[in-house]
Amino acid sequence: MSDIDDQIIEEFRRNAGKVGGQLAGIPVMLLHHRGRKTGIERVTPMVYLPSADENVMFVMASNWGSPENAGWYYNITSAGEARVESGTETYPVTVRELKDEERARIWATVVRRYPVFGDYEKKTAGIRTIPVVELTRA
Repeated sequence: MSDIDDQIIEEFRRNAGKVGGQLAGIPVMLLHHRGRKTGIERVTPMVYLPSADENVMFVMASNWGSPENAGWYYNITSAGEARVESGTETYPVTVRELKDEERARIWATVVRRYPVFGDYEKKTAGIRTIPVVELTRA
């Protein structure tokens, strides 16, 4: 996925936060986080669900429907913070994992807007519940 991620990052930065192809018209941001074991700075392009509050966005640790959570999820939830590159600006965010009804409500909206996440949910059924994380501008 690194080559694909690199291409998305390059396109995102070249076009002030816009990307095309399968992601055209879908909100994408770049998540900056440190490896919890390595300390290495990482940048991960991500689809997100915008909130009515412009300072909040939601990300889903779907990992393409894999049986395990995405590595970035562990990095940001253990740190409690990260940085987001959105459009042409980069800013710090606080991190909070959603639980129970709050997660279910946001997840339902995610699946309505981006049906592929419903496919990921089916792949992980009985294995794990895909985490939803709230990122709030610090």
